Amino acid sequence: MAGTALAGIPGAAFAEEAAAPADAANDADGNSNQIVVTAQKVEQRAVDVPITLSVASGERMRQLGVTDLGELSAYIPGLNIQIQSANNPGFVIRGITSDSGSAQQGPRVTLYYNGVDISRSRGAYQGDYDLDRIEVVKGPQATLFGTAATIGAISLVSAKPQPGLSAEVTGGYGNLNAYRLEGFVNAGNDVLAGRIAWQWKKRDGYVKNLAPDQDDLYAQDQLGLRGSLRFTPTSNFTADLVFTYDRQRNSGTPFLSKDLGSTAVDGLYGPAYLGGSPYSAQVLGSDKLGLNRDVYDVNLTASWDFADGWNFTTVNGYRHFDALEVFDADGSAAWYLEFAERAKGWQASHEGRFTYSDDQWRASFGWNYFIEDSYQYVPFSSEVGTYLQCTAGLIPALGCVNSSNVATGALATSYLTSGAYSAVPYSSWYENKGRNQSWSVFGDVTFKPVPQLELTAGARVLIEKRRSGYSAYQPDAPVYGQPLLPLVDTDGQTYYAQRSYAAVLPRFNALYHLTPNFNLYATISEGRRSPVVQLSAATGPVADLDLIKAETVWNYEAGIKGSAGIFSGSLGVYYDDYSNFQVSVIENGQSVTRSAGSASNLGVEAELEAKFTNWLSAFGNVGFISGGIDNNASNGVYAGDQFRLQPKWQWAAGFNLNVPVTQNTSVFLTPSVTYRSKIYFEIPNTEAISQDAVTLVNVRGGVSFMEGRFQVAGFARNLGNEKYLLDAGNTGGSFGHPTFIPAEPRTYGIEFTARY
Repeated sequence: MAGTALAGIPGAAFAEEAAAPADAANDADGNSNQIVVTAQKVEQRAVDVPITLSVASGERMRQLGVTDLGELSAYIPGLNIQIQSANNPGFVIRGITSDSGSAQQGPRVTLYYNGVDISRSRGAYQGDYDLDRIEVVKGPQATLFGTAATIGAISLVSAKPQPGLSAEVTGGYGNLNAYRLEGFVNAGNDVLAGRIAWQWKKRDGYVKNLAPDQDDLYAQDQLGLRGSLRFTPTSNFTADLVFTYDRQRNSGTPFLSKDLGSTAVDGLYGPAYLGGSPYSAQVLGSDKLGLNRDVYDVNLTASWDFADGWNFTTVNGYRHFDALEVFDADGSAAWYLEFAERAKGWQASHEGRFTYSDDQWRASFGWNYFIEDSYQYVPFSSEVGTYLQCTAGLIPALGCVNSSNVATGALATSYLTSGAYSAVPYSSWYENKGRNQSWSVFGDVTFKPVPQLELTAGARVLIEKRRSGYSAYQPDAPVYGQPLLPLVDTDGQTYYAQRSYAAVLPRFNALYHLTPNFNLYATISEGRRSPVVQLSAATGPVADLDLIKAETVWNYEAGIKGSAGIFSGSLGVYYDDYSNFQVSVIENGQSVTRSAGSASNLGVEAELEAKFTNWLSAFGNVGFISGGIDNNASNGVYAGDQFRLQPKWQWAAGFNLNVPVTQNTSVFLTPSVTYRSKIYFEIPNTEAISQDAVTLVNVRGGVSFMEGRFQVAGFARNLGNEKYLLDAGNTGGSFGHPTFIPAEPRTYGIEFTARY
């Protein structure tokens, strides 16, 4: 269960349970079943929320040694988070992935940060530190988390300032020369309090790069800073202002090739040779492979209890991201497919919500405005003869790259021009833009005809305007006489296209209290991923507009949450029925959206926690998904495919031991095992672009003394040093040379924590 147990608090009356105070419920030393969440925009125990929900507290993430969003997903059934790079995270709920970098495409898994939508892929990732909790809400949640929550939402809630003076600092060191320093300082009183939190992580790359003047691959240098202010002039009013800065200066992603002779004798898990372009600084923006990314975020939330049973809450946010990532897409020593991506944009949102509650009714209604403006600029660098030789093999005996990492394909230019040229540099670029706005009103009403039964109905009415732009510079290559990339030059023009859409998205829920500690729930809801105004260029040049219909899904699920004695947990069953299922594929180096037709999912998720004593508990969870794109001839090449990044089985198990040795000293240990069955990295599925089942063992343990004020801990992740792939296919795959990214090897280290 790993902090996701969703059971009840013993009590005599349902009304008393509903009034459980959040501070007591979220006590790190309490039972995780008591966690109070805001998934329905009101404070409730998780067991009383009539939807499938998993929640991980900040303390439970500490126990597991989770310091990154990608690590957390192994402990939550139905969730997978793939961090190919901080610039390209993939968020997957129940097999549905949201990771496209195109400014023209909308997300389908909402990432929320303190109530504000931050789902745009290139701006979504941020450090995992000083969080109160992470809520993972599954199934369409349009009335709660907006239209991007096609099949679920991930809500990050930062720790807020509290009255009094407190502080904490953790310093750690591990293999790969890894450093970590994080903590917070909190000060204030009942009226005004402030909190500063930070996280700095730095480590060497775990894939050695043999190329001269290049760094080892997948090195990290990440910094997160957060400043928070809480203003509470009266007991009825609270305002929270949060500033966040997130920065990455990471080395290159190890896109490794199997067929271009680029890797050493150990194959994908040994050294590589990724050299980039000799014109990298001029054409791509940096002389080294890697990521340079900055994200700035500010959000303001104000909550006012202005009358008995009434509350008004407004949530406002602004986020700006600017990222440059240079990558070697062919995964070899050849000057062949050298790309960069400059992603830049901003988004702003405003939401107002009224809520009302009494013994028989609970209601909420409000409005939302959201706007985002971003672009994705992709420059390309290559050498003409090398490109032609490595793509088409014009001179069969020459090859592209030999086993000694010599780019033999570079000789093709001399051969093809009879010695007139030894090298012919080539560069081009394309850019897509997106300016998307949405206006919506929403409402939910819950009726309690008897104390044991709650019936909820709600809907969001949406109007959105989507404006896309596209331009490209694709000159004819010298000697060859044609552009190298099969894209059309727009002759200096930027094309634009705009469309408006409207939708109504309903949800219906029922919750039945079998006992004060057991609840049954059922839900029917509709989700929607926005249409895509997909714009490029065709021969002419003229604008080439491809309108991809909105993806819709009807979700049906039912389950039980509860506790009995030392056991607590949940069990849920769901079925999803998709129309116009959208898939993201890479064509000619571009990410584009296609409609795969109909799709469906049938799944089961179960979580269990046992608290044997005050010092020993165990947890386990499992998720099963049977589904994918329907095997109908009308779905074309996608028919029968499993969703990308979707395992059929996923489970985790472990225990948490915290044994008092003396009055002020205790020993703690949290080992865990995680399992994920086979996944495919792309649609259409191919065995070559897949990863077999992976089982990982992780552990964290140590000693806490002076009543918890000081702590020394050791940790290890991937204890068995399993070799497996993080991703495969990628940009190189669209040119016939798929690349493969090895996942993180065994990491281990020690950390020291001091608290005041």
